[in-house]
Amino acid sequence: MNLLRALSAFVNPSWLTPRFGRFAPLPIRLIVGYGFMAHGYAKLVKHPDNFVAILHALGVPAPHLMAWSTIVIELLGGCAILAGAFVPLVTIPMIAVLLVATFTVHLPYGFTSIKLMSAVGGVPQFGAPGYETDLLYVAGLISLVFGGSGPLAVDGMLARWYARRTEGLLQA
Repeated sequence: MNLLRALSAFVNPSWLTPRFGRFAPLPIRLIVGYGFMAHGYAKLVKHPDNFVAILHALGVPAPHLMAWSTIVIELLGGCAILAGAFVPLVTIPMIAVLLVATFTVHLPYGFTSIKLMSAVGGVPQFGAPGYETDLLYVAGLISLVFGGSGPLAVDGMLARWYARRTEGLLQA
């Protein structure tokens, strides 16, 4: 009976939230930051000129500038989110990249990001991805802006440093 009571505590939000709620932003930071960095890195590895050609074919103005801007935003923004650094600031260009991707690439394919079309020889064949993943990234970024970066974040360390610094100035 005591074992059952102890196990039930782990599924009880009134017990879990006060103890572990502050860690909620951590998995969001990890997946969003890593995801952006992975996409930026993939564009570098597959050669940026290929990404420039894609943007040119889509009719994006200044494709070279936009390609490199996107790569830099994905790499540096992803790294900043991963570290929990300057989250409100880096979120703005990151959401802009997501919105451009949504409206120029993913919107015509609908919501669902995974579309199983067929299986050939036991290998699944997928269609073009929709905008679902873009919206999930936007939701993750917005939740970090409104809810904070959580523990182990540079933003928290900077806030504590600033509070100590201003407290010292006020006492002097």
